Amino acid sequence: MHTVFQLGTGVFWTVAYVLLIRTGLRERTFGMPVVSFATNLSWEFTFAFVRPGSGVVYVADMVWFGFDLAIGYTLVRHGRSEFPYLPDRLLLPSLAALLALAYTGMNYASLQLDRGDGTLTAFGSNLAMSALFLGMLAGRRGTRGQSPGIALAKLLGTACASMAMVAAPDPDHRYDNALMYYLYVGCFLLDLVYLVALLAVRRAERAAPAPVRA
Repeated sequence: MHTVFQLGTGVFWTVAYVLLIRTGLRERTFGMPVVSFATNLSWEFTFAFVRPGSGVVYVADMVWFGFDLAIGYTLVRHGRSEFPYLPDRLLLPSLAALLALAYTGMNYASLQLDRGDGTLTAFGSNLAMSALFLGMLAGRRGTRGQSPGIALAKLLGTACASMAMVAAPDPDHRYDNALMYYLYVGCFLLDLVYLVALLAVRRAERAAPAPVRA
């Protein structure tokens, strides 16, 4: 079952990435919260280039790093429209500073809390991402750049990753602890709440009367 859940993680997260890129390009915005993009890109960079794994995991990290770059393109291309209060000249420096902070934090957390592994940081950043998606839905006051497909794919991908961890052999019991189970359950609940909230907001958008043209 461990291998099946790992496969599900790869499939559903790949779908989420593709939908994020597609929706961002189509709607001229970005679909992943900015802080989540920074931590996600930092994690993929670390475990694709700095401390790479092997086999299928290494290939997946390389592919997902490429997807992160594509999401980054939508952020750089359309970020100014989402942050009209931020001077144009500050967008790229602000993003660069955020990426530097995210990489440093992810690297130190991995080294000091997880023996250089990426498991704890992966689920920790996923929990933050789940909350930030809810924040983005509230901040934009609509579903711009988001879709039920993205929300569902993220929910299923992260749930499969959690089940893969539960089903994996863990002779040292490194991940058989209350913190990890908190992250598994927290990610699932927040992802579920986000999906339900997104569907509710989308129904409200569709029920709203069309603007009257002069």
